[in-house]
Amino acid sequence: MLEKWRKAGKVYFDRRMLVMILLGFSSGFPLLLVFGTFNLWLKDAGVSLAAIGLFSLAKTPYSLKWMWSPIVDRVRLPLFNRLGRRRGWALFTQLWLIAALWGMAMTDPALNPVHMACFAFLMTIASATQDIVLDAYRIESFSNREQGAGVAVFVLGYRLGTIFSGAGALFMAAVMSWEDVYKIMSAGAVIGMLTILLSKEPKTEKKAEKVRKQPPMIRAAEFLKNSVYSPFADFMKRPDWVLILLFIFLYRMSDAYMGPMAYPFYDDMGFSKVQIASVTKIYGVAATIAGTIVGGLAVSRWGIVRSLILCGILQGVSNLVFVFQAYAGNNLYALMLTIAVENVSGGMGTAAFVAYLSSLCNRAYTATQYALLSSFMSLARDVFAATSGFLAGTVSWAVFFVITALMSIPGLLILFCLIRRQSIRNI
Repeated sequence: MLEKWRKAGKVYFDRRMLVMILLGFSSGFPLLLVFGTFNLWLKDAGVSLAAIGLFSLAKTPYSLKWMWSPIVDRVRLPLFNRLGRRRGWALFTQLWLIAALWGMAMTDPALNPVHMACFAFLMTIASATQDIVLDAYRIESFSNREQGAGVAVFVLGYRLGTIFSGAGALFMAAVMSWEDVYKIMSAGAVIGMLTILLSKEPKTEKKAEKVRKQPPMIRAAEFLKNSVYSPFADFMKRPDWVLILLFIFLYRMSDAYMGPMAYPFYDDMGFSKVQIASVTKIYGVAATIAGTIVGGLAVSRWGIVRSLILCGILQGVSNLVFVFQAYAGNNLYALMLTIAVENVSGGMGTAAFVAYLSSLCNRAYTATQYALLSSFMSLARDVFAATSGFLAGTVSWAVFFVITALMSIPGLLILFCLIRRQSIRNI
């Protein structure tokens, strides 16, 4: 038994794992630069809460990346052709990230909000495209037995990337301008570039070349059928697929709607950037990782359905802890409790929900269908949550968080409906 565990663990000492942790870092660091960290910069610049909420629209490419994923998956970039499809696209998107981040760094959000929104939008497109490429690179780098280990190490790198652009950026912002902070943040893409240049292309090129030798019309028809039509047609054969998509959109709405207002709320409570960084980005990330582990154990012990019910309830209840924080005000211990409850429940919800999304995917179209489902999930965060600033600006913080807690109810009602119609399995 011990020998089997030793053999299974050998994969973690493979050189590919170093590549995965560095590419995970490259994938993770851009998100907060158009989300949490970015919102605090906007608040410092005097941008209104309503406008901060609207800036959430800059993140819509994360919701729409399924639209161009077939192009990234099949097309070679001419100027980067020698690197191969995966490495070529990865290097291209990382150069794009650097340019967009410098554009943001050179723009004053108070004086040129439209320009800032454009640069943020371009940065998000680059980041979303990089996610498509690196997910494909990760999957193609491992055998089926090694996928779990590859994902685990990639996620670890992703979390380190969010610490860099979260806590790291906030610590820097306490002693330098936000413009300089964003220039330094662009170094995160350099880590990904060096990793890609020193890595090997996954061994899928021979199959791709056979496709390229076919006549252009046949290649185009097969591309549209296999990469665009078939994955969607297959998913729509599933009973209650419309209801399933509605559930995916609504399940994490309470957390998604609250998200853009979290940093402005902490700022209004009088917490310093260093305090916010220490509690939300270091302690908070640790709580999220712990919650994800607990969520994974819950799925293993109770199955997906029961875990979704439990985590859905916890997501709503955890938002009520922010009501306590609103009354406690500038109390660091209260903030630690608030972040612990929110991040542990959020991590549990993520584990259960990702397990559910994965169970929906047909193995023949895993990448495309998962991109579709995860993109639809993020619509709640990137589109509907854009109105959160208007609500927060018209009601008290306590009332705002009570309303976001109630937003967990529609998703749970649809979940119970799916269970009753036997459209979801407790696997």
